[in-house]
Amino acid sequence: MTRSVTTVATGIEELKALAGSDLGATAWREITQGRVDTFADATDDHQWIHVDAERARTGPFGTTIVHGYLTLSLIIPLFGELLEIRGTSMSVNYGLDKVRFPSPVPVGGRIRLRGAVDSVDEVGGNGVQMALTFQIEVEGSAKPACVAQALFRHYA
Repeated sequence: MTRSVTTVATGIEELKALAGSDLGATAWREITQGRVDTFADATDDHQWIHVDAERARTGPFGTTIVHGYLTLSLIIPLFGELLEIRGTSMSVNYGLDKVRFPSPVPVGGRIRLRGAVDSVDEVGGNGVQMALTFQIEVEGSAKPACVAQALFRHYA
């Protein structure tokens, strides 16, 4: 499936110019039980609210829900739909300042990522550090499933 990118930045100067920018939102993406089960196997987190559909029907959410950390991990591939960076030698995920999970993602639900560039500051080694705020939205839900402040470093 071909996805369009909302913003393209070439080089450090164009990254700096993105400070304060709204990057928009990605396309909607369905989260399947198969993906949740694969994540459960990879992380050894087989809690019934994620993997036991029959038991989850009578649980607090009425269905299985996506692991919070699976939801968080989807920021990286979804971010590629919001921003394409060209003309740099290396980019690294520098970390997270704050992460919250205000509401669950029901398995079978659709999510999308919304992002904004909070700041872009110079760092040693001829690079910049971008601080971004991301929200993983759930179709039909008033609250986001995940809100995260992420840091990335990009080097010329």
